[in-house]
Amino acid sequence: MPRNLDMVALRSFVAVADAGGVTRASGFLNLTQSAVSMQIKRLEEMLGVELLDRSGRQIALTAAGEQLLGYARKMLSLNDEVMGRLTRDPHEGEIVLGVPHDIVYPVIPQVLQHFARSYPKMKVTLISSFTRVLRAQFARGECDIILTTEDGVDPDGETLAELPLVWVGAPSGVAWKQRPLRLAYEHNCIFRQSVQAALDAAGIPWQMAVESDSTRTIEASVSADLAVHTVLSGSEPPYVERIAHSGTLPELKRMKVNLYVADPVHSETVSELATMIRRAYAARSSKPQAVA
Repeated sequence: MPRNLDMVALRSFVAVADAGGVTRASGFLNLTQSAVSMQIKRLEEMLGVELLDRSGRQIALTAAGEQLLGYARKMLSLNDEVMGRLTRDPHEGEIVLGVPHDIVYPVIPQVLQHFARSYPKMKVTLISSFTRVLRAQFARGECDIILTTEDGVDPDGETLAELPLVWVGAPSGVAWKQRPLRLAYEHNCIFRQSVQAALDAAGIPWQMAVESDSTRTIEASVSADLAVHTVLSGSEPPYVERIAHSGTLPELKRMKVNLYVADPVHSETVSELATMIRRAYAARSSKPQAVA
């Protein structure tokens, strides 16, 4: 009696081969590492051969694994083609998108709304965190797409926008006039060190008045005129305003908003979501932006 190969196991095998390991593959597949390992083991037992060489520090394909990979790609491609042609909506699944807290607005809600209309059966899980945290999650294969705010950009990323940091404080507040200047920042905020360096270079004394892991705590403290903060131009949160300091405070550096997309991309909808994000930032950059 003929035996049938497990398509789910084949998909896991191809993901491991493409990602170079079980950890990143599990992130792409939204499965646990143990689940992916179990599927590979089941496939090996069915075929009676070892598909992965686990003797080195990095997982590699055996000769049998290399031979299977070509067949597996063809079988999955044919399977996906059949599902795409014979079902009404082939686009089902989940995409994990990571975005720093301070640049979720105004672009991301508009993109998600548009994407939901185009792909109503696709689930997008939005993770809002700090750039350092998102980069680590992306490296582990836990995110399909991330945005970051950085000084530079890695070779596997692309810069969507370059925006200046601006000073913000309470509406009609006076905290920015006090010395030492009272600052409010999250512990993992990537902006704080460069801001402190700019103040040192300008000879302006400062102190960390408010530190927290919560962005809401920082926003509340600034809106209460207890301290000042910095954000990317155009991403000022509610209840605070840009400080018209007329040169009393130092001008700050420009930061890059970068896009990173998992490679390889295992879903065309991941590519489409990334394209929508690119278009949204391109449209935004074509509009005149106020400067500090």
